[in-house]
Amino acid sequence: MVLCPECESDLDVEEEEVDEGEVISCPECGTDFEVVTTNPLELKAVEEGYEDEEEEAEEENEDGDYS
Repeated sequence: MVLCPECESDLDVEEEEVDEGEVISCPECGTDFEVVTTNPLELKAVEEGYEDEEEEAEEENEDGDYS
């Protein structure tokens, strides 16, 4: 059983079935967590805008500006 670090609700996640880098959402509080390590299972809250920042960085690299 995995507990949400924010609200301590059961996340209903099988520890053996998650991979590092996977994002898990808590059904109770809605917080997203990234799996940092699988053994032992360690979760880190995903910051708001986290995915948007990655997408923006990729777009900047694709526009041909290599300076």
